[in-house]
Amino acid sequence: MTIRSVPAFRVRPTGRMPTGRMLAASLLAVSLALTAGCARNRNKPRQDQAYVARDVETLYSIARDTLEKGDYKLAAMMFDEVERQHPYSVWARRAQLMSAFSYYASRQYPEAIMTSQRFLSLHPGNRDAPYAYYIIALSYYEQIADVARDQKITQQALTALQELVRRFPDSRYAADARLKIDLVNDHLAGKELDVGRFYARNRQWISAAVRYRNVIDEYQTTSHVPEALYRLVEANLALGLQDEALRNAAVLSANYPGSKWYERAYALMRKYAPNATVEAPKAAGATPGGA
Repeated sequence: MTIRSVPAFRVRPTGRMPTGRMLAASLLAVSLALTAGCARNRNKPRQDQAYVARDVETLYSIARDTLEKGDYKLAAMMFDEVERQHPYSVWARRAQLMSAFSYYASRQYPEAIMTSQRFLSLHPGNRDAPYAYYIIALSYYEQIADVARDQKITQQALTALQELVRRFPDSRYAADARLKIDLVNDHLAGKELDVGRFYARNRQWISAAVRYRNVIDEYQTTSHVPEALYRLVEANLALGLQDEALRNAAVLSANYPGSKWYERAYALMRKYAPNATVEAPKAAGATPGGA
C-alpha cells in the first residue's frame, strides 16, 4: 500500500562481518583413518595413527550419510574434506554447496556464509549459484535479533535477499526471498519506531520526529506506518507545530480512517489544537487500512 496524501497535504521526506573459525583438516583426517577398533577410543587419539586418504566417491558418500543422520557439524567437516583431498574433481563443487548447507543446518551461520561465498567466487556462473546466494541470505536472516538490539545483521540480511532477487528474479528461491524482504523491512521499521518512542519518552521531540518520518518515508508498506503517523502528530504538537500536526493527521485519516491510531490522533488534535478542522474517525474496519 502506498501512503496517499490529501489535497494540500503531502508527506515530505525529511564491524566487520564475522568470518567464522577455520576447521582443522587434521582432525578430520584422524577421524577418517579410524578403524573399528580405534573408533572405541576416538577420544584418545594415538600419535602413531596413520593418515589414510580416501577416494572421492567414498568420502562424499560418508559425508552424505552423515548429513542424512542429522550430524550436520560432522557432515560439514567431511564435505570440506572432499574438496581438500580432491579439489579438481566434480565432487568438490558439489561438496562445497553441501558443506554450506550443513553449516547452515548446524546454525554455524558465519561458516555457511563464508563457504557459499567461496563457491560463488570459484563458480560464479554455475547453475547452482542461486542456491548459494539463498544460503547466504538465509544465514543472515536467521541471525536477526529483536528490535532492541543493533540491526547490522538485519541490514546485511536485507542486502543479501535483495541481491538474490536482483540476480535471479525467476529462480525458485526468489518468492521466498521477496517474502522475507517484507518481513525484514517490517523489522527495520519496528526498530526505527522503537528508537523514536525512546526519544519521545525523554522528550527529545525533534529526534523522535525524524525517526517517525523515516518509518513513513522508507517503510511505507509495513504495518508500523499508522503508529508512526500518530506519533508524528504527537511530536508535532509537543513542538508547537500545529499546522504540521494537522497535515500528518490528515494523511493518517486519508489512509487509515478506521484505525485506532487515527482515533488517538483525532483525540490529541481535539485536545491540543481545538481550533483545527479535523475529520472525525470512521468506524473501525471501514477501509482496508482500518485498525
